[in-house]
Amino acid sequence: MAVGSGDRAAMTGAAPSVPCAIYAVADRDYFIGAVALLNSLRLVGHHEPVFLVDAGLTEGQRRLIAPHVRLIPAPEGVHPVFLKMLGPLEHPAGVAILLDTDMIVVRPLMELIAVAEGGRLVGFINNPPNDDRFFAEWSGVLGLGPLRRQPYLAAGQLLVPHALTRRLFTRWTEGQAKIDVERTWIGRGTLADPFYFADMDVFNAVVAADLQADEILAVEHRLAPNPPFAGLTLVDPRGLVVRYADGSRPFLLHHILSKPWLKATRTNLYSMLLPRVLLAPDVALRLTPEQLPLRLRDGWMAGVDRRRADTQAFLYSEGRRRLGALQIRTRLAERRGRRGGGPGG
Repeated sequence: MAVGSGDRAAMTGAAPSVPCAIYAVADRDYFIGAVALLNSLRLVGHHEPVFLVDAGLTEGQRRLIAPHVRLIPAPEGVHPVFLKMLGPLEHPAGVAILLDTDMIVVRPLMELIAVAEGGRLVGFINNPPNDDRFFAEWSGVLGLGPLRRQPYLAAGQLLVPHALTRRLFTRWTEGQAKIDVERTWIGRGTLADPFYFADMDVFNAVVAADLQADEILAVEHRLAPNPPFAGLTLVDPRGLVVRYADGSRPFLLHHILSKPWLKATRTNLYSMLLPRVLLAPDVALRLTPEQLPLRLRDGWMAGVDRRRADTQAFLYSEGRRRLGALQIRTRLAERRGRRGGGPGG
């Protein structure tokens, strides 16, 4: 699934128009996440231009966010997950910061930007158990050379120096056009499929083939954690300060899987910060409470709804856990039956 034409990929050689820029993708369902990302960046002191690929925003959403970002129309028929490179290809920067729109930035990224300015790709190691994912098949399918084993990096939070964009973005774009989307999470794939994680598997294959170890800074996963954000404490909601017991602070919170504004999820640090980054009077783009589910607003009624949502999410996850255990027991019983000729064998 290609981002665009070969001409667009060739633009990686163009001179950067700004020293540093931020790039993201959003459709109508991810608008709230995009606003949360934008506002958190501004609150922690980032004023770089933001380029947002419009993968299907509503007219009302476009009107609200257009004064704060540069909107880029998405090509027809391309899944949003394959559009990460569109912004930096069309509007290159000295350092391209690629961020998914299910993140809240809780610490300035300046030290990571400095590393990227020095010519190294900066990425965060993916969440366990997918932190060492690797398939030798990547090379043949994508037409790459030998692959080096390395930590598996998340593709949703990257800092890419312009010096690496031609090598990385061109190959990444070309590689996405070679995979079978039906064997990814978008289709009917499983974790055993080499390209189940679609764009992220292609990205890691390209990095493993084309970049040297000293061209990469792999940041530990705990500095860009996922729910339930174990070990983290919310120290100062107004300042977006979250901290581990040892005093270290993550750069961002990444809410993978179900999104709190789309579905009832267990309360966590990300969802606790959403009212702050969406409704407070000092944010760049302030939404109204009516634009959010009740559970994400302020006030006692919102607190009641959060407890309801917590219970609902817990019961749902517990039901899935029990169903999974039942299915495992059923498969084991069937296997024993096949081996032993039945329960009485």
